[in-house]
Amino acid sequence: MAIKTMQLTIVSAEASLFSGEIQRFSLTGKQGELGIHPGHMALITPLKPGQIEIVLADGSEHYFYVSSGLLEVQPQSATVLADTALRAEDIDEAAVLAAKELAEKRLSERKSTIENAQALAELAELAAQLKALKSLRR
Repeated sequence: MAIKTMQLTIVSAEASLFSGEIQRFSLTGKQGELGIHPGHMALITPLKPGQIEIVLADGSEHYFYVSSGLLEVQPQSATVLADTALRAEDIDEAAVLAAKELAEKRLSERKSTIENAQALAELAELAAQLKALKSLRR
């Protein structure tokens, strides 16, 4: 019996990052974690910062980071339209850790509510990048 697959495309404002046949993928929507398989019902949902885990037709796994965007799913295809997206292997861990430290410092300075909200949003994005990087290393 052949493995069921679907077409997945991941694009950002800068580039097309992935297009290919997959068995399944998972990512974080505004309402929570989503697992998408071939034959999934039609869906359009906004995305939160997080990782995308893809299982290709051959069973290999690939990881991406997405800052935010939109997911469109049809039964045999899906498209991730991301504001910013990176392959996990392209994430600069040292830069992410330095940015995380700076955001944590800004948060601890107890500035305005807006500055705190910005620092928290930045920390969420940085944590998602680190998660994608850690998944790649497993």
